[in-house]
Amino acid sequence: MNSSSRSVGLRLLFGMLFLAGLAQAPVHAQDAAQANNPLANMTAFNLQNYYIGDLTDTDDDANQFWLRFAKPFSVNQSKWLLRASLPVNTYPVPPSGGHTTGIGDLNLFAAYLIDTGNPAVSFGVGPQITAPTASKDEVGSEKWSAGLVNVLFDASSAKFQYGYLLSWQQSFAGTNSREDVNVAAFQPFAFYQLGGGTYLRAAPIWVYNIENDNYSVPLGIGIGQVEKKGKTVYNYFVEPQFSAWDKGSGQPEWQIFFGLNMQFMN
Repeated sequence: MNSSSRSVGLRLLFGMLFLAGLAQAPVHAQDAAQANNPLANMTAFNLQNYYIGDLTDTDDDANQFWLRFAKPFSVNQSKWLLRASLPVNTYPVPPSGGHTTGIGDLNLFAAYLIDTGNPAVSFGVGPQITAPTASKDEVGSEKWSAGLVNVLFDASSAKFQYGYLLSWQQSFAGTNSREDVNVAAFQPFAFYQLGGGTYLRAAPIWVYNIENDNYSVPLGIGIGQVEKKGKTVYNYFVEPQFSAWDKGSGQPEWQIFFGLNMQFMN
Protein backbone atom coordinates (compact mmCIF):
# COMPACT_ATOMS: atom_id res chain seq x y z
CA MET A 1 0.00 0.00 0.00
CA ASN A 2 1.18 3.53 -0.74
CA SER A 3 1.77 5.43 2.49
CA SER A 4 0.63 8.73 0.95
CA SER A 5 -2.82 7.44 -0.06
CA ARG A 6 -3.24 5.58 3.22
CA SER A 7 -2.27 8.70 5.17
CA VAL A 8 -4.79 10.85 3.27
CA GLY A 9 -7.58 8.36 3.95
CA LEU A 10 -6.78 7.97 7.64
CA ARG A 11 -6.55 11.72 8.26
CA LEU A 12 -9.94 12.21 6.61
CA LEU A 13 -11.47 9.38 8.63
CA PHE A 14 -10.23 10.75 11.95
CA GLY A 15 -11.36 14.26 11.01
CA MET A 16 -14.86 13.04 10.16
CA LEU A 17 -15.11 11.06 13.39
CA PHE A 18 -14.06 14.14 15.36
CA LEU A 19 -16.73 16.28 13.69
CA ALA A 20 -19.32 13.57 14.21
CA GLY A 21 -18.42 13.37 17.88
CA LEU A 22 -19.81 16.87 18.30
CA ALA A 23 -23.32 15.49 17.81
CA GLN A 24 -24.75 14.20 21.07
CA ALA A 25 -28.54 14.56 20.95
CA PRO A 26 -30.76 11.50 20.42
CA VAL A 27 -32.36 11.12 17.01
CA HIS A 28 -36.01 10.48 16.21
CA ALA A 29 -36.94 7.47 14.10
CA GLN A 30 -38.10 9.71 11.23
CA ASP A 31 -34.79 11.58 11.16
CA ALA A 32 -32.88 8.29 11.18
CA ALA A 33 -34.99 6.92 8.33
CA GLN A 34 -34.45 10.05 6.17
CA ALA A 35 -30.76 10.55 6.99
CA ASN A 36 -29.63 8.53 3.94
CA ASN A 37 -32.23 9.91 1.51
CA PRO A 38 -30.35 11.54 -1.40
CA LEU A 39 -33.58 13.39 -2.32
CA ALA A 40 -34.43 14.65 1.18
CA ASN A 41 -36.14 18.04 1.16
CA MET A 42 -33.34 19.85 2.97
CA THR A 43 -29.91 21.30 2.30
CA ALA A 44 -27.14 18.73 2.78
CA PHE A 45 -23.35 18.68 2.78
CA ASN A 46 -21.41 15.41 2.64
CA LEU A 47 -17.77 14.51 3.21
CA GLN A 48 -17.21 11.04 1.75
CA ASN A 49 -14.08 9.01 1.09
CA TYR A 50 -13.11 5.83 -0.74
CA TYR A 51 -9.78 4.38 0.30
CA ILE A 52 -9.03 1.84 -2.44
CA GLY A 53 -6.56 -0.65 -1.02
CA ASP A 54 -5.81 -2.63 -4.17
CA LEU A 55 -6.34 -2.01 -7.89
CA THR A 56 -6.60 -4.81 -10.45
CA ASP A 57 -3.44 -5.67 -12.42
CA THR A 58 -1.30 -3.51 -10.11
CA ASP A 59 0.03 -3.46 -6.57
CA ASP A 60 -1.09 0.15 -6.16
CA ASP A 61 -3.74 1.79 -4.02
CA ALA A 62 -5.73 4.99 -4.56
CA ASN A 63 -7.99 7.42 -2.75
CA GLN A 64 -11.07 9.44 -3.66
CA PHE A 65 -12.35 12.16 -1.32
CA TRP A 66 -15.72 13.64 -2.31
CA LEU A 67 -17.28 16.96 -1.38
CA ARG A 68 -21.02 16.86 -2.06
CA PHE A 69 -23.61 19.62 -1.68
CA ALA A 70 -27.36 19.22 -2.26
CA LYS A 71 -30.01 21.94 -2.30
CA PRO A 72 -33.77 21.68 -3.03
CA PHE A 73 -35.33 24.42 -5.17
CA SER A 74 -38.60 25.16 -6.97
CA VAL A 75 -39.38 26.25 -10.53
CA ASN A 76 -42.98 27.24 -11.29
CA GLN A 77 -44.23 25.13 -8.37
CA SER A 78 -42.31 22.07 -9.54
CA LYS A 79 -39.80 20.71 -7.03
CA TRP A 80 -36.18 19.96 -7.90
CA LEU A 81 -33.00 18.94 -6.14
CA LEU A 82 -29.56 20.13 -7.27
CA ARG A 83 -26.49 18.10 -6.24
CA ALA A 84 -22.88 19.08 -6.87
CA SER A 85 -20.01 16.60 -6.37
CA LEU A 86 -16.30 17.43 -6.52
CA PRO A 87 -13.60 14.80 -5.90
CA VAL A 88 -10.03 15.11 -4.71
CA ASN A 89 -8.29 12.14 -6.31
CA THR A 90 -5.04 10.38 -5.42
CA TYR A 91 -4.09 8.01 -8.25
CA PRO A 92 -1.01 5.94 -9.12
CA VAL A 93 1.11 7.19 -12.02
CA PRO A 94 2.49 4.27 -14.07
CA PRO A 95 5.06 3.40 -15.25
CA SER A 96 7.17 5.84 -13.24
CA GLY A 97 5.54 4.81 -9.96
CA GLY A 98 4.36 7.04 -7.19
CA HIS A 99 1.04 8.83 -6.85
CA THR A 100 -0.39 12.19 -7.77
CA THR A 101 -3.17 14.12 -6.02
CA GLY A 102 -5.44 16.80 -7.41
CA ILE A 103 -8.98 18.11 -7.79
CA GLY A 104 -11.03 15.96 -10.17
CA ASP A 105 -13.99 16.65 -12.47
CA LEU A 106 -17.06 18.50 -11.15
CA ASN A 107 -20.40 16.71 -11.53
CA LEU A 108 -23.80 18.39 -11.30
CA PHE A 109 -27.25 16.87 -11.53
CA ALA A 110 -30.73 18.31 -11.16
CA ALA A 111 -33.47 15.83 -10.26
CA TYR A 112 -37.11 16.69 -10.87
CA LEU A 113 -39.02 15.36 -7.86
CA ILE A 114 -42.14 13.50 -8.93
CA ASP A 115 -45.10 13.36 -6.54
CA THR A 116 -45.47 9.68 -5.65
CA GLY A 117 -48.56 10.19 -3.49
CA ASN A 118 -46.59 8.87 -0.51
CA PRO A 119 -44.44 11.42 1.37
CA ALA A 120 -42.14 8.60 2.51
CA VAL A 121 -41.26 7.65 -1.09
CA SER A 122 -39.00 9.98 -3.08
CA PHE A 123 -38.52 9.63 -6.84
CA GLY A 124 -36.52 11.93 -9.07
CA VAL A 125 -35.18 12.06 -12.62
CA GLY A 126 -33.19 14.68 -14.47
CA PRO A 127 -30.08 15.71 -16.38
CA GLN A 128 -26.46 15.62 -15.27
CA ILE A 129 -23.28 17.22 -16.57
CA THR A 130 -19.60 16.69 -15.74
CA ALA A 131 -17.10 19.49 -16.35
CA PRO A 132 -13.34 18.88 -16.88
CA THR A 133 -12.20 20.82 -13.81
CA ALA A 134 -9.29 18.50 -12.90
CA SER A 135 -6.16 20.29 -11.70
CA LYS A 136 -3.94 17.57 -13.27
CA ASP A 137 -4.33 15.40 -16.36
CA GLU A 138 -3.93 12.18 -14.36
CA VAL A 139 -6.91 12.81 -12.03
CA GLY A 140 -9.58 13.79 -14.58
CA SER A 141 -11.06 12.82 -17.93
CA GLU A 142 -10.39 16.13 -19.79
CA LYS A 143 -13.87 15.64 -21.27
CA TRP A 144 -17.22 17.36 -21.02
CA SER A 145 -19.93 14.74 -20.40
CA ALA A 146 -23.71 14.81 -20.04
CA GLY A 147 -26.45 12.32 -19.34
CA LEU A 148 -29.34 11.37 -17.06
CA VAL A 149 -29.89 10.46 -13.41
CA ASN A 150 -32.78 8.56 -11.77
CA VAL A 151 -33.14 8.20 -7.98
CA LEU A 152 -35.59 6.28 -5.78
CA PHE A 153 -35.70 6.23 -1.98
CA ASP A 154 -38.39 4.37 -0.02
CA ALA A 155 -38.64 5.19 3.70
CA SER A 156 -42.16 3.80 4.20
CA SER A 157 -40.77 1.58 6.95
CA ALA A 158 -39.05 3.13 9.97
CA LYS A 159 -37.01 -0.10 10.23
CA PHE A 160 -35.82 -0.69 6.65
CA GLN A 161 -35.17 1.83 3.87
CA TYR A 162 -33.99 1.10 0.36
CA GLY A 163 -33.60 2.58 -3.09
CA TYR A 164 -31.16 3.20 -5.91
CA LEU A 165 -29.30 5.83 -7.90
CA LEU A 166 -29.03 5.09 -11.63
CA SER A 167 -26.90 7.29 -13.89
CA TRP A 168 -25.48 7.42 -17.40
CA GLN A 169 -23.26 9.96 -19.09
CA GLN A 170 -21.39 10.32 -22.38
CA SER A 171 -18.69 12.78 -23.42
CA PHE A 172 -19.50 15.36 -26.10
CA ALA A 173 -16.44 17.64 -26.07
CA GLY A 174 -12.91 17.87 -24.72
CA THR A 175 -9.37 16.75 -25.45
CA ASN A 176 -9.31 14.50 -28.53
CA SER A 177 -6.33 12.48 -27.33
CA ARG A 178 -8.19 11.22 -24.26
CA GLU A 179 -10.55 8.24 -24.25
CA ASP A 180 -14.22 9.10 -24.72
CA VAL A 181 -16.53 8.76 -21.72
CA ASN A 182 -19.57 6.49 -21.94
CA VAL A 183 -20.34 5.17 -18.47
CA ALA A 184 -23.40 3.77 -16.70
CA ALA A 185 -23.55 3.35 -12.92
CA PHE A 186 -26.10 1.74 -10.62
CA GLN A 187 -25.99 2.22 -6.85
CA PRO A 188 -28.48 0.07 -4.92
CA PHE A 189 -28.72 0.99 -1.25
CA ALA A 190 -30.32 -0.56 1.80
CA PHE A 191 -30.40 0.58 5.43
CA TYR A 192 -31.59 -1.44 8.42
CA GLN A 193 -32.24 0.53 11.61
CA LEU A 194 -31.00 -1.11 14.82
CA GLY A 195 -32.37 1.61 17.11
CA GLY A 196 -30.89 4.65 18.80
CA GLY A 197 -29.75 6.02 15.43
CA THR A 198 -27.46 3.04 14.73
CA TYR A 199 -28.02 1.24 11.45
CA LEU A 200 -26.54 -1.34 9.08
CA ARG A 201 -25.94 -0.24 5.51
CA ALA A 202 -24.97 -1.38 2.02
CA ALA A 203 -24.48 1.13 -0.79
CA PRO A 204 -21.98 -0.12 -3.39
CA ILE A 205 -21.67 1.49 -6.82
CA TRP A 206 -21.70 -0.85 -9.82
CA VAL A 207 -20.03 0.73 -12.84
CA TYR A 208 -20.05 -0.36 -16.49
CA ASN A 209 -17.79 1.39 -18.97
CA ILE A 210 -19.67 1.10 -22.26
CA GLU A 211 -16.70 2.53 -24.14
CA ASN A 212 -14.28 -0.32 -23.38
CA ASP A 213 -16.55 -3.03 -21.85
CA ASN A 214 -14.84 -2.84 -18.44
CA TYR A 215 -16.88 -3.10 -15.24
CA SER A 216 -16.70 -3.12 -11.46
CA VAL A 217 -19.30 -4.77 -9.20
CA PRO A 218 -18.43 -4.44 -5.49
CA LEU A 219 -20.45 -5.72 -2.54
CA GLY A 220 -20.21 -4.56 1.03
CA ILE A 221 -21.84 -4.07 4.39
CA GLY A 222 -21.17 -1.39 6.97
CA ILE A 223 -22.49 0.41 10.00
CA GLY A 224 -23.56 3.99 10.63
CA GLN A 225 -24.78 6.29 13.36
CA VAL A 226 -27.28 9.14 13.05
CA GLU A 227 -27.37 11.88 15.67
CA LYS A 228 -28.91 15.31 15.89
CA LYS A 229 -27.58 18.55 17.33
CA GLY A 230 -29.79 21.60 17.04
CA LYS A 231 -31.21 21.64 13.51
CA THR A 232 -28.41 19.55 12.01
CA VAL A 233 -28.63 15.78 11.49
CA TYR A 234 -25.19 14.10 11.51
CA ASN A 235 -24.80 10.74 9.80
CA TYR A 236 -21.38 9.10 9.97
CA PHE A 237 -20.58 5.64 8.66
CA VAL A 238 -17.97 3.13 7.49
CA GLU A 239 -18.56 0.41 4.89
CA PRO A 240 -15.89 -2.06 3.69
CA GLN A 241 -16.51 -3.21 0.11
CA PHE A 242 -15.00 -6.06 -1.91
CA SER A 243 -15.12 -6.77 -5.63
CA ALA A 244 -17.53 -9.54 -6.59
CA TRP A 245 -16.93 -9.19 -10.35
CA ASP A 246 -14.64 -6.91 -12.32
CA LYS A 247 -12.98 -6.59 -15.71
CA GLY A 248 -10.16 -4.29 -16.80
CA SER A 249 -7.14 -2.67 -15.22
CA GLY A 250 -7.44 -0.18 -12.40
CA GLN A 251 -10.66 -1.57 -10.89
CA PRO A 252 -10.91 -1.65 -7.06
CA GLU A 253 -10.30 -5.09 -5.58
CA TRP A 254 -11.30 -3.83 -2.14
CA GLN A 255 -12.06 -0.43 -0.66
CA ILE A 256 -13.31 1.25 2.49
CA PHE A 257 -16.14 3.74 2.04
CA PHE A 258 -16.60 6.13 4.95
CA GLY A 259 -18.02 9.56 5.47
CA LEU A 260 -19.98 12.19 7.32
CA ASN A 261 -23.28 13.41 5.88
CA MET A 262 -24.97 16.48 7.32
CA GLN A 263 -28.57 17.58 6.74
CA PHE A 264 -29.62 21.09 7.74
CA MET A 265 -33.27 21.21 8.74
CA ASN A 266 -35.39 24.30 8.18
